[in-house]
Amino acid sequence: MDVLEKKEDGAALTPKEIVSRLDTYIIGQQQAKKAVAIALRNRYRRLLLPEDIRDEVAPKNILMIGPTGVGKTEIARRLAKLCKAPFLKVEATKYTEVGYVGRDVESMVRDLMAVGYNMVKAEMQETMRQQAEGRVEEDLLDLLLPGSRPEKTPDAPSGGFLPISIFGTPVNAEAKPQESAGSAAETSADAQQLSSTREKFRAMLREGKLEDREVDVTVKKQNNMPTMEIFAGGNMEDLEAGMRQITSMFNGNRTKKKTVTIQEARRILTEDQLDRMIDPDKVSDEARQRVEQSGIIFIDEIDKIAVKGERGSQDVSREGVQRDILPIVEGSKVNTKYGVVDTTHILFIAAGAFNLASPSDLIPELQGRFPLRVELDSLHAKDFRRILLEPKNALTKQYAALLATEKVTVVFADEAIDRMSFLAADVNSRSENIGARRLHTIMETLLEELSFEADEHAGETITITSDYVDERLKNIVENQDLSRYIL
Repeated sequence: MDVLEKKEDGAALTPKEIVSRLDTYIIGQQQAKKAVAIALRNRYRRLLLPEDIRDEVAPKNILMIGPTGVGKTEIARRLAKLCKAPFLKVEATKYTEVGYVGRDVESMVRDLMAVGYNMVKAEMQETMRQQAEGRVEEDLLDLLLPGSRPEKTPDAPSGGFLPISIFGTPVNAEAKPQESAGSAAETSADAQQLSSTREKFRAMLREGKLEDREVDVTVKKQNNMPTMEIFAGGNMEDLEAGMRQITSMFNGNRTKKKTVTIQEARRILTEDQLDRMIDPDKVSDEARQRVEQSGIIFIDEIDKIAVKGERGSQDVSREGVQRDILPIVEGSKVNTKYGVVDTTHILFIAAGAFNLASPSDLIPELQGRFPLRVELDSLHAKDFRRILLEPKNALTKQYAALLATEKVTVVFADEAIDRMSFLAADVNSRSENIGARRLHTIMETLLEELSFEADEHAGETITITSDYVDERLKNIVENQDLSRYIL
């Protein structure tokens, strides 16, 4: 087994190992990979420091500079997956200065906290899934054979589902008292027979023979408390959702009976069981800790809020957004519905093409909060060739797999790969440079007809040659102006 696969915690990877992991998905950009690898490793090192020193070590935020489609976002996203860290991508242009209508910058922290909460909740539920499935199996048998369970757990968790019924017949939640001592033998025989029948149904259930059987499930809708973000630093965008929650709370709980198959009932019961087994407060505490210590916020298009030249009203607004972002990046406490989040040790990665502005056009205070600057290179034909062939999720592999579902085998000749790479670089140089995203459109245009008629080519092997590429992309080859609209 590869040494990289032995390490479950991505944060414990060495910088070289991190770069090696990133290489499996992203071609080139070694300088940027090296910078983020060191930043991730420093987080791991920081956690090993004594507590009095640990709090003084702040993350070194990164500013990525480069054209679109060269891997800025993908590097940050893959980095977050490596260390299983809460990750959020936002666009700087979506925010407005405090006092204006629109999203305030603190909402990025609230969104990151929501990501962290869902991540931790999913992980905790996965550890309890086996236990939950055992309980769900018993519930399904209660659906199929009401009153057949030998004994009920008196302190079963409350909330979630109401007593479940099958075709309108309620499930007996409590054992019936013995009517007399004389009927004890008869009751025992009935219980044994019912228990035997229950075990037969259990075997059928596990073999999947009852998946299409329909049952009635009565669900109690739980009303969540109104979001506290409205009262704890939230903005007007949350008001409507909060008012709906308040209205729902005063309307009381409502129930809904659903007739579903055993397969669907298993899914519904499992989700409900997992929700009841999880302690929300424990999830919130763990999520908040993870967000504060390992959260990553990727701020894209930060160059769009840079101020250049004379400052008009729009530029003042952009500068206001920068000033609002500044305390978040410096480290401040933000109220969320999961608790107060300290942003001091959240890693911020900003990115922009900086075609019309330069990093020096950002306000000096914000520039100082992104001390690491890396420039990403533009992609050329040789880079496009590697992108088409080498990554684990290479486009050629994706399209071949998609068409294989129709029993069509697609083979890309080397000459075809070279031709597509050249065309991608050529069109980028002659029109808008959109980086590797150009390959998506080229591949889609190239295989459009084959994808449309795939069912008619089942069992065939289609070889994509250079001539095939030129034929399908002839408009690009022959008409430079037209290519601007096609691609």
